[in-house]
Amino acid sequence: MNARARAAAAGLLTTVALVALGALPAAAAGGLPPAPTPEQAVSAPQTLDTLSRFFARDGALARTAAAPRVEGASVPVRVLSPDFVAGKPGAPVARVEFRASLAVASDGQKASLWTVKQAGGWQVVNIATGDDEIRYAELGRGGLVFREPQIDAWYVQKGAKVLPLDEDAVRAVGRDGTSLTAYRERVARAYGDKLPGSAYARKGAAGGYDAASVPAPAVEEGPGGTVAAGAGVGLALALAATATIRRRRATRAA
Repeated sequence: MNARARAAAAGLLTTVALVALGALPAAAAGGLPPAPTPEQAVSAPQTLDTLSRFFARDGALARTAAAPRVEGASVPVRVLSPDFVAGKPGAPVARVEFRASLAVASDGQKASLWTVKQAGGWQVVNIATGDDEIRYAELGRGGLVFREPQIDAWYVQKGAKVLPLDEDAVRAVGRDGTSLTAYRERVARAYGDKLPGSAYARKGAAGGYDAASVPAPAVEEGPGGTVAAGAGVGLALALAATATIRRRRATRAA
């Protein structure tokens, strides 16, 4: 069973097309246009119209009644860094891959808008169900919040400690967390043979930390409540099959 089928069977929501980091093409025809700032990109009329369609999918509410609004400023979203996994001296545990903004519909539905910076400015490249990025950024305030996408785990690094922010992270490092050194050893064991240049990555197995790209989609609604908008997302972060799935549980403890 492939990753998308497993995600659907598990009741997980949203998928996103990945392209190579730094290889962001121009917006596809009909895509959302770039803007000078993330906040301007997410509040553009075209974005709000796309949000209305997103919130109205599956007859959740009438498109004309969705009345989406964007709340607060965007937040940086960090993911586990391959340089950290490889043990490169001085490498931070995670790197910023995109920024996320919170969108809310008239009936209370929430979505996360992902923006990336391109030559022409900031562009919305994905809309995903829920508010994980914004919520975990708030929960981990005062530290460096990041996600280990391979197991859908959220952490906060505070000094030499890595602390869990959700149950997936608790299963990985325990409720009291672990040291940064011990966390590095764990991810090196799990993913060290799947880094760029590895046999795993060369044969394209589940992506590796591969730089292989996929065509950029135009704005369209996808399975499980995703809209991929304009250019693809520049995220070279797939280490396992589940990494290409924008996993979102129907319910999750805060």
